[in-house]
Amino acid sequence: MNNLNRNIETGQILLAEPFMADPNFKRSVVLLCDHHQEGTVGFILNKSVKMEINDLLADFPEFKSEVYFGGPVQTDTIHYIHNVGHLLDDSQAVCNGVYWGGDFERLKFLISTDQINNTNIRFFVGYSGWDKGQLIDEMGSGSWILSQANEKFVFEPKGMELWSDVLKEKGDRFTVISQVPDYANWN
Repeated sequence: MNNLNRNIETGQILLAEPFMADPNFKRSVVLLCDHHQEGTVGFILNKSVKMEINDLLADFPEFKSEVYFGGPVQTDTIHYIHNVGHLLDDSQAVCNGVYWGGDFERLKFLISTDQINNTNIRFFVGYSGWDKGQLIDEMGSGSWILSQANEKFVFEPKGMELWSDVLKEKGDRFTVISQVPDYANWN
């Protein structure tokens, strides 16, 4: 196992390098929810699909919650991360105060009984996924900057500002990178 692989862990954040051309990941902030030898799953935290969860799910309690583009894989699926792992059975811990998934019927009950509000949960269409070795290769080519996740980044969404906010929090040279204009010809 090379050194890069030992540094990538569930619960970390990937920040797209400033000039990434892939429109799916341009200036994206990806929360890694599952990383192991066979692959990685994460969700883009800063790209809204400009829809609410009730626009996508017919059999769901009335709930005002924006939906985000989790990534280009299986965009016909809905995923969720939340901070109520103690209430939602079968949740997977991602990092301190952040959980992924859980019993969907229980989730609907907790929402309908006002035990979960829109500050506790975020919904995603699709996910970001990497096969065995793929993320390691992308890290090696400089496509991603690795950072630590925290609840503030996950549950206080700021849209595209989140990318520069996370970089600024890393400090040093990353503060300079956070100021790189979106388009080089604007410089």
